[in-house]
Amino acid sequence: MAHTVVILGGGVGGLVAANELRKALPKQHRVVLVERETSFVFAPSLLWLMTGGRTAKQISRPLARLTTKGIEVVRGEIQRIDPSRRDITVDGRSLTADHLVIALGAELAPETIPGLPQAGHTFYSLAGAEQLRDALERFSAGKLIVLTAAPAYKCPAAPYEAAMLLEHYCRKRGIRPKTQIDLYAAEPGPMGVAGPEVSKAVRQMVEAKGIAYHPEHQVTQVDPGSRTVHFANGVQASCDLLVYVPPHRAPRVVRESGLVTESGWMSADRSTLETKFPGVYALGDVVSIPLKLGKPLPKAGVFAHAQAEVVVGNIVRAITGKGRATRFDGEGECFVETGDGKAGFGKGNFYAEPVPQVKLHPLGRGWHAAKVLFEKNWLRRWF
Repeated sequence: MAHTVVILGGGVGGLVAANELRKALPKQHRVVLVERETSFVFAPSLLWLMTGGRTAKQISRPLARLTTKGIEVVRGEIQRIDPSRRDITVDGRSLTADHLVIALGAELAPETIPGLPQAGHTFYSLAGAEQLRDALERFSAGKLIVLTAAPAYKCPAAPYEAAMLLEHYCRKRGIRPKTQIDLYAAEPGPMGVAGPEVSKAVRQMVEAKGIAYHPEHQVTQVDPGSRTVHFANGVQASCDLLVYVPPHRAPRVVRESGLVTESGWMSADRSTLETKFPGVYALGDVVSIPLKLGKPLPKAGVFAHAQAEVVVGNIVRAITGKGRATRFDGEGECFVETGDGKAGFGKGNFYAEPVPQVKLHPLGRGWHAAKVLFEKNWLRRWF
């Protein structure tokens, strides 16, 4: 009997799932990818686009290319998800799946902080990173603030990488002596979910570059006219250029379909990624997986990728009866870009208890070169 597997979302997790399912399943089974955007954007490279090191074309690929592999690509807005029937409505069209993979990621919600989108620029989207690049070209001196608008966001290293890359950018342009850089974080320390040693090391990297670090500053509003940031603790800070990580939330269709828990995100088995609905999986940024230390598993592409491979293995086994059950083990890794052609590299087990066991390797040019190679190989492999 022919089966239909529907994957919602064309980000890292959805892309890996669609590719691997198509390779593993006999041709009579359908693999359908639903995505509203026409292109995939390699998000880790937005940091390089922000500072002029990449163009949109270099880090984007058209999703239509997947059709040559036998993957059906449906472009449109997902209006409704009925997980009990595994039925999805896309632009008025109904799709029914035998197996449903929800990989819709996180929705950026800067508008939830009054004045934030009008006052600053974000590098968490392609359009935002391009606008920030243009704003940086016009910036010649003054106060530059990097801000995390909420304690939890995807890619925990990104705002700290951004601050260090912006510092390097200012030095390259010769404007560093005329530029004050401050990093205001809603969280108590960098990458706290990776453990205290990693957090301390990343903070030292940031402060060694003359960047003032202000933890536990929760923004409440921003005055776009004066670019004054107001924090819950009564502190105010003005700037000439504001760079921010926006609040995140589950996509609207997920919230409206009643799929979120009290965490505000979807819930799934931490090992199999299967939800309480049979044949329905949730992976990547859209799902929240609690850890022993009280924080959720970070939202990062490396986890979405690994989770997708686990889900693929179990769907293939369910359809064909071949292979063995697979489980996600919490292993993850990431690069930490610091500027000057250098990077660090962290790797470990985030499921370890009582705290994740993560090691941060020393900075080096080799790690930066490895990230460049990773970017090229990743885009080549999946497209």
